[in-house]
Amino acid sequence: MTTTRALLFLLMVGASGGCASLTNPVADGVPVNRLPAEVLGRPKSELRPVPLTLLRQAAPAEYTLDAGDVLAVTANEIFAPGDQLPPVRPADASGRPPVVGYPVTVRDDGTLPLPLLKPLNVRGKTIRDVERMLLDAMTGKNGGPEIVKPGAARVSVQMYQRRQYQVLVVRQDSASGTSGRPLGGPGLANPFSNVGALGGEGKRGLGFTVNLPAGENDVLRALNATGGLPGSDAKNEIVIIRGGRDFCAGAGADPAAQSIRIPLRVYPDQPLTIRAEDVILHEGDVVVIESRETDVFYTSGIMGSFVVPLPRDHDLDVIQAIAFVRGPLLNGSFSQTAFSASSVNNGIGNPSASLCAVLRQLPDRRQITIRVDLNKAFRDPRERILIQSGDVLVLQEAPGESLTRYFTQTFRLSGAFNILRRSDASSVITTTVP
Repeated sequence: MTTTRALLFLLMVGASGGCASLTNPVADGVPVNRLPAEVLGRPKSELRPVPLTLLRQAAPAEYTLDAGDVLAVTANEIFAPGDQLPPVRPADASGRPPVVGYPVTVRDDGTLPLPLLKPLNVRGKTIRDVERMLLDAMTGKNGGPEIVKPGAARVSVQMYQRRQYQVLVVRQDSASGTSGRPLGGPGLANPFSNVGALGGEGKRGLGFTVNLPAGENDVLRALNATGGLPGSDAKNEIVIIRGGRDFCAGAGADPAAQSIRIPLRVYPDQPLTIRAEDVILHEGDVVVIESRETDVFYTSGIMGSFVVPLPRDHDLDVIQAIAFVRGPLLNGSFSQTAFSASSVNNGIGNPSASLCAVLRQLPDRRQITIRVDLNKAFRDPRERILIQSGDVLVLQEAPGESLTRYFTQTFRLSGAFNILRRSDASSVITTTVP
């Protein structure tokens, strides 16, 4: 009886100092096997990349003219009277073909100014259409004066330079000197090196001014001119903010109406909402590649406090998340993030912490606490829930594990048993109470 009372007294003494496992406010959570599918979420492994051809506009059958196009025009008695030769622009290193003729720019109103003739309305016309219009104007077929006799006119119209659309590309995925460690961590090496430290040291965005020729003024070519597809530290989408006056006036007071979001990865059963006109860029448009600094999860409890970036294109389950921050897993609650610790405990050692609470915010802003038994999770993959952005992982010992650790650290048992042909055994018990 005396021994029992002593043990109860020691137990109360240990509990009176406070025990995290007995006072854990998030220990009473919902088991994983009772969670609905909408809380678990869909794995990222099911996402499929959007075909890159959807980010590029289809080449038109024939190029049509508009304001800003520059034409190379050759017309006798207008630009080169007599035997005067027209200027020639040779082929250059960019791949442009040689062009013969005088450069003439299409005005903002869509007309082409020509000496001795009324301006020709060429908006929406092809090069062949302009040649016929110019020939008719020079020979008087359109009611104007006859400058040259029919059959004697020499007319040539070529494309000198296509009109340009100036767009801005703002990329927040361009990091300089990323530290490659979890945010808030003590300089840990990051196994997912492609994730990097989101928002870490040297994080900065880059801006580009890009001039895209007509027919090539699309999202894919804007990305190709500024570094390619978004990096792993950026969101899997592209935002287009319409910047022209027509778009701003049509959008009214709603800024969201001026923005178009183009996803780069979608689920197979998710319909593609990318329209052909969405990927075409216009003068003053802004293409934004947003950083995913908020796509993180948090850890607490005996594995330490960290803010850790989530991988963008693959999943991370609860066990992998704990291993990611070098938390204790089946090692007697020995944390590898400690500055100094013994990897092997004295005596029979400590139990391994198995109670992980995952705090998850639902779409309606309510919070749910998910109880994960790591012992079950190691045996049953269905218990290994996938970590979502904003999750908080709290690792603690279960009450039984805490009591076991308390007794193994509090009681030091040393015994000398004499078993050589004797019917009794003597033992010496030494107790140490902190």
